[in-house]
Amino acid sequence: MPFHTESTGYEKTILSDLQGAWINFRASVADNAGFSGWKKVLFHTDEAMSWETVRNLKLMPPLVLMIRNLCVQGKAPEDVLNWLNEIHELLQEALDTFSR
Repeated sequence: MPFHTESTGYEKTILSDLQGAWINFRASVADNAGFSGWKKVLFHTDEAMSWETVRNLKLMPPLVLMIRNLCVQGKAPEDVLNWLNEIHELLQEALDTFSR
């Protein structure tokens, strides 16, 4: 039986950029824990990063909006909001790319 080897070349896509932005956003929320609603933000962030949501990107925009509302209402630090803006831009690009 032959052994399968891991591919050595990967193509960078908008989805990898989006994943990276979500990871950085989540880390920023955790690093800045303490603002009002931060635990809810983490919960919804995990939902947005779930396999189900990533497989159907159209489920993601309402989650981003909910997370944005929680962050704004909770007076999240600027770093958190900057990563959220990055997610929004990359998500729009991904939706445009895959809706063609």
